[in-house]
Amino acid sequence: MGEANRVDHLIVVAEDFQNGMIELEVAGQPAPGAAGGARGFVGVAFRVQPDMNTYDCFCLRPTNGRAEDQERRNHSVQYISHPEYPWFKLRQETPSRYESYADLQPATWTQVKIVVEGEKARLYLHGNEQPSLIVNDVKSGPDGKGAVALWFEGSTVAHYANLEVSH
Repeated sequence: MGEANRVDHLIVVAEDFQNGMIELEVAGQPAPGAAGGARGFVGVAFRVQPDMNTYDCFCLRPTNGRAEDQERRNHSVQYISHPEYPWFKLRQETPSRYESYADLQPATWTQVKIVVEGEKARLYLHGNEQPSLIVNDVKSGPDGKGAVALWFEGSTVAHYANLEVSH
């Protein structure tokens, strides 16, 4: 699916988030009839601006977690920052810096914890003590703030549960 055809969806769940912790469970899978490149993209956007187009986000690609191709596995979780830093730009300009492997499966609940402090953000999965992905230069900057939103790509069936946002 070409980037121009992608439709990302945001559902705002909390306002006035700058620093803190976002915890929830997510599950994603490609929608019936989705194109072959569908990955079940599901995640959480933070510091979402009123235009609903400017935000930081951690996204998961559940179909990549147990793929037989190592390069695809390495794209299991990713940080993005729209509109300036979409996934393909970050992957092209800074390969592997904003992506990592994580053991994920489609249509399976994944425990997610996101910790944001200034320009640092950490993505923790499955209750692990160590983060799956570390971002030391969050693009919204050290003073960024905005809403928290559930994020999913249009070809995804996404599920969310047990959301807690703390400041």
